[in-house]
Amino acid sequence: MNWLRSLVVIAGLAAIAAAVAVTAQSEPEIIIRGGEVFTDGALRTADVRVVGATIAEIGAGLEARDGDTEEIDANGLLVLPGGIDPHVHLGGIRMDDYTSGSRAALAGGITTISNFGGVAEGETPAETLARATPEIEAQSIADVIFHPIVSDPASATAESLAALADAGQTTIKVFMVRPTFDSRAPGFVNTMHAARETGVLMMMHCEDAAIVQITSERMVAEGRGSLAYFADARPVAAEEAATLRAVAMAEATGTPIYIVHLSSERALRVAEAAQQRGLPVYVETRPIYLHLTRERFDGPTPGLYIGQPPLREQSDLDALWDGIARGTVHVVATDHVAYTREQKLDPAQNVAQHRAGMSNLQVMLPMLYSDGVNDGRISLERFVEVTSSNPARLFGLYPRKGTIAVGSDADLVLWDPNETRTIRNEDMFSGSGYSIHAGREVTGWPQLTIRRGEIVYRDGEVLGTAGSGELVRREPWQGPPL
Repeated sequence: MNWLRSLVVIAGLAAIAAAVAVTAQSEPEIIIRGGEVFTDGALRTADVRVVGATIAEIGAGLEARDGDTEEIDANGLLVLPGGIDPHVHLGGIRMDDYTSGSRAALAGGITTISNFGGVAEGETPAETLARATPEIEAQSIADVIFHPIVSDPASATAESLAALADAGQTTIKVFMVRPTFDSRAPGFVNTMHAARETGVLMMMHCEDAAIVQITSERMVAEGRGSLAYFADARPVAAEEAATLRAVAMAEATGTPIYIVHLSSERALRVAEAAQQRGLPVYVETRPIYLHLTRERFDGPTPGLYIGQPPLREQSDLDALWDGIARGTVHVVATDHVAYTREQKLDPAQNVAQHRAGMSNLQVMLPMLYSDGVNDGRISLERFVEVTSSNPARLFGLYPRKGTIAVGSDADLVLWDPNETRTIRNEDMFSGSGYSIHAGREVTGWPQLTIRRGEIVYRDGEVLGTAGSGELVRREPWQGPPL
């Protein structure tokens, strides 16, 4: 299977490169000069020629085609593939739509974002996608992938998932934490069989519904319902139990699964044991579990830090960093949800009813670089893997995206590894208007972002326009290299 995928990749890149050569004479050209380019898994000093939307050449001393070529000096900068965030929530009651979410992403070095949409009663996942498409096409600046959320497994049959894949999107999401999951579990096992048969990747929110529901309800009844107790209302046991169950369902059906926003060492060990048995179990974590711990709930503003699952202990944080370094955590994604500070601090909230999520698109990559690469926790190679190449593979975008290679999309970030900047609320492009990390000093920031050959962010200003982003067609998932 791996050799076949390699042939497909090579053939795909060759076809794209040939198309680039044919159209090179009529499309605009950019040459990025003298940067440290991350290509073929390592850095090398090189120029990168961009023609139109794609990378046309990588080499030393590239000559400009004509007087219309834009040349960018990248001396002292890293040239990295654009980030891909497969876990973003936009629209609805949230403060970010595709335009403001794109602005935040592009300013943070992320060129492809995502969104989720619930499959309505009587609707198929492909129809959910069709309903969302006009808004994506009108609003987005970053490129976009889309994940239907399946609540009723009857809507996710082999036939309906094949139609979704034919429409160009190859993932669905399932919430094990919803009370209806248990009563519909047999149907979800059938959906997993259908996903395997159609090349659709199952994204799974792993928290046990019964444990979370009864624990939080009892705590409210006992007078411990304030958000200060949030970590206790959604215990590690709930995450571990659901992860065990998800792995068992994947093993029984032979279906690949993608565990979203894993937060604890115990759940990670379950996933790692499955990986050691050769099961296709892929793990995502999110920034709050890498930079914050549950002590935040002891402060005066616990509502700002509410996410699902909750913040954990320092030992969990350390285990997740170690998992990234060892390759058992495959993706870091934001789970971006934009609320205002006032909404997050609404005093009517409790452990059972609350607003989960926070804005993270703009600072995820800088913080991961600063605390990870700069502090020696992870290599630059691993940084690129978990933020670009691995999500590109898992979400059917590779090698069009997630790599700097001839024929790939020119999704590029010029990164200053030495710039130190303090995160400030007034610099945020998200409609939330603030960052939970405001005041933190961070080293390593994007200076310029290119999406499909267009400079869309430069020196603090977003240049791309709404509607220039694309809903990107995807292929079936690929596993990250071992």
